[in-house]
Order: sequence, then structure tokens, then C-alpha cells
Amino acid sequence: MYAFFLDWLNLLFRWAHLIVGIGWIGTSFYFIALDLSLRKREKMNPGVYGTAWEVHGGGFYHVEKYLVAPAQLPDDLIWYKWEAYLTWVTGFCLIIVQYYANARAYLISPNVLAMAPVEAILISLLSLFGGWLVYDRLLCRSWIGREPTRLAVAVFVLIVAAAYLYTHVFSPRGAFIHIGAFIGTLMAFNVFRVIMPNQTKAVGQLLAGETVDPIYGQIAKQRSVHNNYLTLPVLVMMVSNHYSMVIGHPHAWMIAALIIVTGASIRHFLNRHEAGDPLNKIAWTLPLAAAALVVMIGMTMPKTSAEGVTVMSDEQVLAMTAKHCTMCHSAKPTHAGFNEAPKGLILEDIAVIKQNGQMILAQAVQSDVMPLGNETGFTKADREALGAWIQAHQ
Repeated sequence: MYAFFLDWLNLLFRWAHLIVGIGWIGTSFYFIALDLSLRKREKMNPGVYGTAWEVHGGGFYHVEKYLVAPAQLPDDLIWYKWEAYLTWVTGFCLIIVQYYANARAYLISPNVLAMAPVEAILISLLSLFGGWLVYDRLLCRSWIGREPTRLAVAVFVLIVAAAYLYTHVFSPRGAFIHIGAFIGTLMAFNVFRVIMPNQTKAVGQLLAGETVDPIYGQIAKQRSVHNNYLTLPVLVMMVSNHYSMVIGHPHAWMIAALIIVTGASIRHFLNRHEAGDPLNKIAWTLPLAAAALVVMIGMTMPKTSAEGVTVMSDEQVLAMTAKHCTMCHSAKPTHAGFNEAPKGLILEDIAVIKQNGQMILAQAVQSDVMPLGNETGFTKADREALGAWIQAHQ
């Protein structure tokens, strides 16, 4: 029953995470696009920085943006914050249900670093919240944050350093999901700790009849832009567990760095294109993204060879899967984390093993993603022998 209720919690938190995440990403993309589409007009209200005309849903919209703040605010001012807050909360709940509650299976791998669940959870918590402090205090609020390009490079280095740490501490699944959670924490805390407080201060000054300090808006805009550029990379991190060639690579932290380069380059092209920049000034971003993608594909190309490895018998393969696989992939799993076989894959029949050979090859031979946490001690020699058998039957 424990596994049953964990599965339902996983599903419900994942569903909620997707709903609020789509809302947050949608508003982030929309407001950056809106900001970049603002134009100076001959006739604008006092204090207006620019306006935009839009058409959607059968109607026309006329939007104004004030450089600092209007002379007065309406009673029905709309705030956008709960999408960001709830995206982080539901995501963290997912980490608790999926990774903390099943730390030995999903978060820890003896092949990477042997440790107790409490140690892994402590590293997770300290790195997520410590990463925010480094980003906010040592980068954005220091002399580094005074120049956008310098700050962008520093933030990139911080995230890659976190990726290197995670891939040398956690299991392949746990590492990549934590890279995504690390970036997501920076993004959500930007909203919670910087953007919303600054907007609240600006509103407070306005309501008090004071002159609004423009620095609040400038800082909030800086963090909003950071969130916008990090969105595409974090989305890949969050679905990465479906792709063993990425998370199971021996230098997965490099893959993470290339994903950031690819996503941020594409985001920059789209942003500047929406701002009306000529293509010859932003075209460099697409070859850069393509080059990073080609490098990733090259790094993850299968390198398994069956040469020099004795091909096992079918009976030996069944004995191997019985030892390393069927604790989860059986009609009645014995693993505490499962009530039924993951993906409905039951590896108790040689025909089924042959039929799913390519999937097994990717998950358990070309990477060490399976078995979860390598709890059964699946050795490199065992993986090579299994790979030779699969290749011989394809």
C-alpha cells in the first residue's frame, strides 16, 4: 500500500506541477515578448515608456508600459506570482515523493558514491538553497552583476559547477533532475525573493505619494530576463530521465552545459527577433545552438561492441535478469517502491527480453541507469555480456 499511495501522490503532484508550470512559462514568455514589442508612439500618456497593439481571440488590445510607475494605481491591479510559487512547491513535493522517499533506488548509486539516504537528502537540500545564496549574494548583488555579459557567464559557470557536483554524487536520474531543480530554484526564488518584493516596494512608494525608485524595476527586470533564458534548458532537464543516453553518459555534466548553451542561444534568437533586430545581427545564435547539439549527439553515440565477449545462453540471460531486473520488472515486483512493473515491462520471458533488447541495451548496457541505484551490484562485465547477447539476437 505504501508504494500505491506514493504512486498516486507522484501522479497528482506531477499533474499539478505541469499545470502551474505551463502557466508560469506562458506568462514569462508573454511578458518578455510584450516588453520587446513595445514601441514609442507620437501620442503617449505621461510616464509611458512604450505601447503595443495586439490582436487575439477576436479582439484588439492596447498595452502601455510605464518606465517607473503611473501616477496612480487601479484597485484591480493583477499580480503574477502564484504560478511561479506553486511550480516550485509542486516540483519539490515531487522530489520528496520520488527521490527522498525512495532514495536508495532513485537518488543514490553505489557506482557513483555510496552514502546513506539522510546524507543524500542533506546534500540535496544544502545544494539547492546554498546555490540560491551564491547566485543572489555573490553574483547578482556583487560587482559581477553590474555587467550583463559577465553575470551571464558567471551564472553559467555556477550551474555547470552544480551539474558536476550532482553527477559525481547522485545516481544518473537523481543528478539530472537535481540540475533542473537547481535551475528551477534560482528561477522561483527570483520571483519570491526579488521580483515580487521589489514590485511591492514600488507599489508602496506610489501609494504613499513618494517618487518611485527606478532601481526596483531594473533589478526585477534583470531577474525576469534570467528566468526567461533559463526556461528552455530547465524543461529538458525535467524530462531527461526518459533518455538514458543523456543522463547515463559518463560526462553528463558536459551534456547539461551544452543543453544550457543550446536552449539559451535559441531563446536569445527568439527574443531579439521579436524585438525587431535584423537577422544578420542575431544569426550567430543558430549555428551555436546547432554546434552544441551536434556535439551532444556525437558524445552520446553508442560505443558498445560485442567483439571479444562470449555470448551467453538464453538460460544465463534469464538468470541475470532474475538477479538484476525482476525485483521490479516482474508480474509481482518484490521491490518496495513498486506495486507493478515499471512501464508494464515484465522481464521474465526470453522472448520479451529479445523484443525489448534495444531499450535494455540503452538503459543497462550503454549506461548504468538500470537497475535503479544499482542495488544489485550489476558489474561492467555483466553489462558487456548482456550487450553481446542482445546484439547477437538483433
